[in-house]
Amino acid sequence: MHSFFNPTSPQARAVAHLWWWMLGVGGVIWIGVAAIAVYAALANGGHRESDDLQHVSPDTHSRMERVVGVAGFATVLVLVGFLIYDFAVGRALAQHPQRGLTIQITGQQWWWEVEYESPDPSQRLVTANEIHIPVGEPVQFKLRAADVIHSFWAPNLNGKRDLIPGYMSTIWFKADTAGVYRGQCAEFCGLQHAKMAFYIVADPRPKFNAWYAASSQPHQTPTDSTLLYGQRVFMTSGCAVCHTISGTQAQSNVGPSLSHLESRSTIAAGTLANNHANLMGWIVNPQAIKPGTRMPAIPLEPNQLTALVAYLESLK
Repeated sequence: MHSFFNPTSPQARAVAHLWWWMLGVGGVIWIGVAAIAVYAALANGGHRESDDLQHVSPDTHSRMERVVGVAGFATVLVLVGFLIYDFAVGRALAQHPQRGLTIQITGQQWWWEVEYESPDPSQRLVTANEIHIPVGEPVQFKLRAADVIHSFWAPNLNGKRDLIPGYMSTIWFKADTAGVYRGQCAEFCGLQHAKMAFYIVADPRPKFNAWYAASSQPHQTPTDSTLLYGQRVFMTSGCAVCHTISGTQAQSNVGPSLSHLESRSTIAAGTLANNHANLMGWIVNPQAIKPGTRMPAIPLEPNQLTALVAYLESLK
């Protein structure tokens, strides 16, 4: 779910291979230096340094200088080799594809806005904290921050990339295996930095297309009396001031879009599983779950809360 050691894209594998080579070569060098140090300590045990210097012959001294020189030269070669390897990996990761899906990610305190770009404005889709992508196809992410510096990191799929206010950065990858991959903000961005996660859902193209088509549909006005009352509570209690629900007059982007909320696996940027009890608790007192979050507690009567949660759970 969240492991650098289980790469599932060519980009993540390139980073992992570089890391393993650096660990392996560095480990061999460390073991060799440690072994020489131990040997020298045991060989010179009981002798004073001044005595050793007096009995070192010119040939031995010259040989020692050559050994040190060769070791220094080998060190330079290793460092230069890794520098070239590092540049090669960075260059490969920087070669962005000319085709494929483009998704704009906006980091906010403390959640992720996700917008699927399309030449047709009617086909643009906005969601939050859960990113669906097709398996085996390149996906480019345009990254920006709305407030402070964040960092987009899905270790199974690629390395980290910072989101800097006023600057658009990019990253891309191609998931080889269908599955759900956890991501995390990797740059301290405030009190709830640790609770700013996201999930990438990689599906075969037909399943992705079905999800995209369903998620692009606006919601119809409910006919059930409880759901209708819940929608009215949503529109009049202050929820609509911050959130969007497609097909309604709620079109604010201050907080995450709630369109098709029930299709997501988590709420509060990966903090809680998306179920009835957690959704109710989050509405009643979000500060108890995520102190400092910008969502205020919503004072509701029990019947209002029940209807509101029922309405939100109907947004599939």
